[in-house]
Amino acid sequence: MNPRTEPGTRARTGARTRARVKARLRTRLALVTTAAVALVALGVLAAAYVVIRYEIRNQLDLQLKQQSGVLVQQGRQGGTGVLYGECAWLAAPACAQVVPADPAAPGQGGLVLPVTGATRRVAAGTLGPYYSDIVRDGRSLRMYTTPLGGGRALQVAVRSDTVEKGVHQAGLLLGAVGGAGVLLAAGLGYFSSRTALRPVTRLTATAERIAATRDPAHRIELPPHEAARGDEITRLTDSFNTMLGELEDAVAAQRRLVADASHELRTPLTALRTNAELLARAERLTPAQRDRAAAALGRQLREVTGLVNDLIELARDEEPQQLVEPVRLDLLTERCTADARGHWPDTPFAVDTEETTVAGVPARLARLLSNLLDNAAKFSPPGGTVEVRLGRDTTGHIDLTVRDHGPGISAEDLPYVFDRFYRSRQARALPGSGLGLAMARQIARAHGAGLTAERPEGGGALFRLRFPGRGTGNAADGER
Repeated sequence: MNPRTEPGTRARTGARTRARVKARLRTRLALVTTAAVALVALGVLAAAYVVIRYEIRNQLDLQLKQQSGVLVQQGRQGGTGVLYGECAWLAAPACAQVVPADPAAPGQGGLVLPVTGATRRVAAGTLGPYYSDIVRDGRSLRMYTTPLGGGRALQVAVRSDTVEKGVHQAGLLLGAVGGAGVLLAAGLGYFSSRTALRPVTRLTATAERIAATRDPAHRIELPPHEAARGDEITRLTDSFNTMLGELEDAVAAQRRLVADASHELRTPLTALRTNAELLARAERLTPAQRDRAAAALGRQLREVTGLVNDLIELARDEEPQQLVEPVRLDLLTERCTADARGHWPDTPFAVDTEETTVAGVPARLARLLSNLLDNAAKFSPPGGTVEVRLGRDTTGHIDLTVRDHGPGISAEDLPYVFDRFYRSRQARALPGSGLGLAMARQIARAHGAGLTAERPEGGGALFRLRFPGRGTGNAADGER
């Protein structure tokens, strides 16, 4: 495969895969919504069918009971037999017959309704009234059997086929309504899935554009009515936009770091190449020239090595939690100040400390203090004292200040003194890479401390390193 076309092919393949995943997600959401609405609708319709069937049959049972009550109150005499002659054809509103408890009693030859052992027990008074469904002459009947007194039972039956037909028609009607409800639920489910996933679709499209263009400047734009809702999707969109902003800042910072590093490395590498070429023709140089070239080459190598080490340290951005230990900050300050006196013998250092212990990584805190001391000594005038003080303020915070009496920091430079490779006009003629203060701020942040630059009265510059006191939480970052 051509390497130049492979990223585009991967992007198209990824886009198709995401489209299939999005379609499956939309389908699943539509199916779940449809199933939920359909189940609720069908459950309601099933309950309605049960209630309708119960009420219709209950009305039929009430009719039978009322009819039998009328016949019992009339106290019909005359033994047994059919009370309505139309029972054979069920043309009357109800068919009734009297059944004796004794199966051998006379007058039972013309009974048209079925007589069972339960009927005889009701006539004998050993069983209570009951309902039953029977079939006579091909027609469905509902029959009620109740005691009549005198060792007899009364059976009253009415046609129930019309009732069953009504129940069946109600079931068909409710089934049709249920089918329409399922179709409506499917439509609503599809519409709801499209509406609910519209912001997700925008998010996916934005992610695909970023993957295709490698430009994190894209954002998800929501219509005003959607942005004003403040629901979970809106918050997800805001979080995604915030993440894109952070990513854009990180990419921009990375590009600036690469550009600044290449710019800072270009000059010393050019000088190194020149001195190396000069030393390659050492037979043409005098001993003094060779010594100067060798000294310049060694000095430039140290500068490049220090610059590369600083860049590696800044790129790591390590957190010190795994290596944290109690550190006597007063002893560490005195040791770093002693080292600074060796590096800057013409600069006096005045140290005023009190016993203080902080949690941190000794090597990184020593690097922070060395950067602050070197920066102060570099800008101090000849004979100017660098003042170092360590103690607690009235709020319990631990303050370490390093002050010089040099030209100070101008108001326009103050917000940028901790930026990588930033060098003020006064510092451009001095040695250094512009990474020392940036590294010091990074180390301070990693230790939960704040590092600020101030313009004190009387001139000069003051850098304040503030650690949170015991139980006060993290210190605020010192950037301006």
